[in-house]
Amino acid sequence: MTFYTSLSGLRAAQTDLGTISNNVANVNSVAFKRSRAYFGDIFSNAPQQSSKTVAGQGTKLNGITQQHTQGSLEATEKVLDMAIAGDGFFVVKGDPPRSETSYTRNGSFNVDANRRVIDTRGSVAQLLPVDAQGNVTATGLNSTYDFVVPAAAAGNPDAGLLNISVGTDGLVQATFADGSSQMLGKMALASFPSQEGLRPVGDSHWQSTLESGAPAVEGAASGPLGAVRSGTLERSNVDITEELVLLIAAQRNFQANAKAIETASNMTQTVININ
Repeated sequence: MTFYTSLSGLRAAQTDLGTISNNVANVNSVAFKRSRAYFGDIFSNAPQQSSKTVAGQGTKLNGITQQHTQGSLEATEKVLDMAIAGDGFFVVKGDPPRSETSYTRNGSFNVDANRRVIDTRGSVAQLLPVDAQGNVTATGLNSTYDFVVPAAAAGNPDAGLLNISVGTDGLVQATFADGSSQMLGKMALASFPSQEGLRPVGDSHWQSTLESGAPAVEGAASGPLGAVRSGTLERSNVDITEELVLLIAAQRNFQANAKAIETASNMTQTVININ
């Protein structure tokens, strides 16, 4: 049994090493959330057998979860670079026919050839409708629409766009050459009953699952969603010093389990060689 017990330890240590290595590799990825592997012991004995006479049978992986703690904010001075100071996620949608919805903390947005505001995956940022006072008039995923930057004022095609501004409440306003302005909407932010249940799809994007629960889509500064910080990006929440310490511990764990297998092998070989 020593071989299988130590083998489970080797597999666990290898998984731990892989998880930590992924954290270290993404220390500079925008809005990356570090992962942590959780393990549990394996114990099995017969109903009539005393647990005091039975050793454990190794370890197993219970799961790998991402730690959704706030990363530090870094100023970029680019208006369409946005970060969230809170627990919310930007809502983005892919191109038809799937129009797949995902949620991200990576607010590195740009304008494409069709004047849509897109993220690093090419998904379009979503807005919520507002009234004349800038208050959100409808919430929920079905109320969102694509963030499109106008080329000119609605009533004056000769008045070109001067600039776009995004407030801490997520309100997006366009200012034109004739001095007029237009409220385009508020950045749609989503929250979930269980962030740990979200399914990562890469590039700091997640999709909702049954474990995460359905998203509640509202405007910024509503409840725990937080505020939108234009001109900043969220850095990863990886502490490189902590990860290196954990990496050393995982390496020592791997070496200890490998030594246990070697010891069991030597004992078995000794018994076989007894004449």
